[in-house]
Amino acid sequence: MTHMPFHIEGAARKGRFLVTCDHATNSVPAELGGSLGLPPEDMARHIAYDIGALGTARALAEAMDSPLVWSDFSRLVIDPNRGEDDPTLLMRLYDGSIIPGNRHADETERQRRIAAYWRPYHEAVAGLLAARPELALVSVHSFTPQLRGRLPRPWHVGILHAWDARLSDALIDLLSAQPDLVVGRNAPYPGHLPGDAVHRHALKHGRHNTLIEVRNDLIAEPEAQQHWGRRLAPLLKAALAHAPD
Repeated sequence: MTHMPFHIEGAARKGRFLVTCDHATNSVPAELGGSLGLPPEDMARHIAYDIGALGTARALAEAMDSPLVWSDFSRLVIDPNRGEDDPTLLMRLYDGSIIPGNRHADETERQRRIAAYWRPYHEAVAGLLAARPELALVSVHSFTPQLRGRLPRPWHVGILHAWDARLSDALIDLLSAQPDLVVGRNAPYPGHLPGDAVHRHALKHGRHNTLIEVRNDLIAEPEAQQHWGRRLAPLLKAALAHAPD
């Protein structure tokens, strides 16, 4: 394998957070043929990656002087925000699009992709957190304004959490005080999937955590990604300062 499945930026930064971007790119490694058989217009959709999330995560990490870890493989290759036994770990159909390169992927191929891409990414996250257990985990994602055949989504930003909502509660309060934002709690998705990245790296360890979903039309351009990263950074710092231990 020659493809690097993850990248770390700012490992030596002294901030109080670890920023992650699970669905950073729509890259399909060359060892998988460089394509999963989807047309370019599908690979440019939210089904392949979280549009704008990497630029936003990078700007956020820089503004908080904190390290960033991001995956460099499409969620359609294998989804790093799912547990190893999750049935949606390797998708064959997503938001109306059949994934040709996954139609005949058997258990052997599933395990090969876990070992080649999924596991190295999570080992990188775990390694940074083991070295600095005081870090709070901030997972950055984006969501599409509307799924096919569904109603438009009204939120500008959603904050997702499970039972440990200490950091998320404080962040939601601060975001909700912004008059121009519609803020969702555990929207547009539920805040917990057993075995997902936040569960694996934060909930199981009692670590402060939150997952931020920004509507992807708001962060489609680099300037907007910089804006959102800089906007979220002071709010996250204030939320962590007010979150109970």
